[in-house]
Amino acid sequence: MINYLMSNLDIYVFSSLILRIVLAFLTTFILSIVFGNKVISFMRNRQGKGQPIRQDGPQSHLLTKKGTPTMGGVMIIGTVLLSCMLWAKWTNIFVLTSLAVLVIYAIVGFFDDYEKVTKQTSNAMSAKMKLFLQFSVSFICVLIVTYATPTEFQHNVKFPSIYPFISNFTLNLSWFYIPFAMVVIAGASNAVNLTDGLDGLAAGLLTTIFIFFIITCLETSFTISGTQEVAIICSAVAGACLGFLWFNASPAKIFMGDTGSLALGALLGTISVITKSELILAIVGAIFVVEALSVMIQIFWFKKTGKRFFKMAPIHHHFEQMGIPENTIVIRFWIIGILLAAFGLVAVY
Repeated sequence: MINYLMSNLDIYVFSSLILRIVLAFLTTFILSIVFGNKVISFMRNRQGKGQPIRQDGPQSHLLTKKGTPTMGGVMIIGTVLLSCMLWAKWTNIFVLTSLAVLVIYAIVGFFDDYEKVTKQTSNAMSAKMKLFLQFSVSFICVLIVTYATPTEFQHNVKFPSIYPFISNFTLNLSWFYIPFAMVVIAGASNAVNLTDGLDGLAAGLLTTIFIFFIITCLETSFTISGTQEVAIICSAVAGACLGFLWFNASPAKIFMGDTGSLALGALLGTISVITKSELILAIVGAIFVVEALSVMIQIFWFKKTGKRFFKMAPIHHHFEQMGIPENTIVIRFWIIGILLAAFGLVAVY
């Protein structure tokens, strides 16, 4: 892959890009490690009782997680923005759009977290209001990205070669692409949010998947100019998530909260739209997809039969209710996430 890139790009430009990718990762990782405890102390002092724990969730969480501060996403978003200011090109429309989505979704998540902490309730912002804000932002984002994409690729959906009978096939959705892409962004945001329920689970999975998208952004740059700069954002997020995992691993000192999970999920969806990797995201982010589907199935089944399909949803809680230790579930999901990323590389390359 590296040889292919170097043969198609100016060696100096490519070397400079790789250096900025590495520096973006190191910047966010080091800043997270250095300032992590200070952020945690600040949040703990301001939040008092910390994030409220679901009364209908696993009962063990009421004992082990009570009093843990939330809004750790502030640390991730802050270090990513600083790193991108240093190493990314802000004149790039894809960079500006991606970071705008990251910040706006983070603000939505912050207000949701703030309401939860101040009112000590696990249900703050209404689902309808949250979805309205998510789809409004994703609509504007998709219009900008579509406008900045070359005409021949604007409304295309690329099928990975792993799908049978449709290898290297692209489908032009015309204007139906816009609602499709909106669902991808908002859906990814909510799927990551639902996955963020165990110590270190979401942070570990996001680290892997954003590293995967570094390669995807570089590969896509040969057909859609400018996506190589988005690799800087992916690298910065990967470093920030890994640094956050230092404090979020069990037993977590701080939770990511909606501030981080909604924003990072939306960013993931946005980058998949920019790189025309929406269906590839469904492969490498299959755990996020399964987590979201488990909630949908649970709600549907309960309304239809009055019974639960799973012992508890999202599905990671189902495994907890089966008696599997939290750390075991998290590590196994990480392993699956790494395998899915490797499988995704096969599907793309």
